Amino acid sequence: MANQDTIKVGITHGDINGIGYEVIIKTLNEPHMLEICTPVIYGSPKVAAYHRKALNIEGLSFNQIRNIGDAHSKRINIINCIDDNTRVELGKSTREAGESSYNALDAACIDLEQGLIDVLVTAPINKDNIQSENFDFPGHTEFLAQRFKSKNYLMLMVSEGIRIGVITGHMPLIKVPGELNEDLIIRKIRILNHSLMRDFGIIKPRIAILSLNPHAGDDGLLGNEEITIIKPAIEKAYNQGILVFGPYPADGFFGSSKISHFDGILAMYHDQGMIPFKLASFENGVNFTAGLPFVRTSPAHGTAYELAGKNEANPEAFRNAVYMACDIYNNRKAYDELKANSLFSPPAAKEALNHNGN
Repeated sequence: MANQDTIKVGITHGDINGIGYEVIIKTLNEPHMLEICTPVIYGSPKVAAYHRKALNIEGLSFNQIRNIGDAHSKRINIINCIDDNTRVELGKSTREAGESSYNALDAACIDLEQGLIDVLVTAPINKDNIQSENFDFPGHTEFLAQRFKSKNYLMLMVSEGIRIGVITGHMPLIKVPGELNEDLIIRKIRILNHSLMRDFGIIKPRIAILSLNPHAGDDGLLGNEEITIIKPAIEKAYNQGILVFGPYPADGFFGSSKISHFDGILAMYHDQGMIPFKLASFENGVNFTAGLPFVRTSPAHGTAYELAGKNEANPEAFRNAVYMACDIYNNRKAYDELKANSLFSPPAAKEALNHNGN
């Protein structure tokens, strides 16, 4: 049985035709991994064995269990969540792969709802083939937010020294200006501020806000959202005790040393934050969903069908996702204990706690 002090990491296998199992296996094949957590893969022993053989990895075995209560702290545990007749077709998007992605995710969520696993690490899914009556979302983030009734959440991309959140997530660019308003921006600022304190252990985080328009609108010449929406939101959040600054033109911000002056950054839309992040951290970046009642991370990359079965996938981002999930879990425990004992008292922290909306 798993040690009570060991963090139970639920891992969903994602798309079985992509590189999910490869990065999972390579990560868990490192002996020290079992010293920091008890891994439980929600997937398929049969499919896992197929990928292990394709990778020609010897000496690695899976502990097949029926439920989380049977997990062994010194083994790589796996729970079967899919039909044994499901076929692996490397590099292809298939309906079977989409169904198996959802079934594994659903099984992990059931255990999360019952408090049986501590954190969730999701391998990449194909956002097209997973669509069904059970999954009608643009990605993991939105699905998990609805499943766990979390209205205040934030997609946060994290790597060493960089934390970039997006105020508007998976939506067409044409809809972004109409979606932006003071309340939304302030809410995302509060979520990020609270996450930086509770999840990353930063007592007085400094947050940068990027502009929507080129050159921050050039005093209204290139757009007035900075004047009418973004600046007023920043001022209100700042007056509530949050150290938030901007709006900064995105091109100059990432092209200068400003990024090193801040603990977190909020971009106005998906690609504004994702492009610079992935340029800097594609091989090792982690996607973290702030604001959920549990810790959820994933690698910043996708299914990479073109690499499937070739033993060429880099596991660094997935490995970092596991490490980060465990670190955040421990940070939350420490933060909550300090808060419960009234030892966490910086004014900005108190104000953020009063306004985080979780």
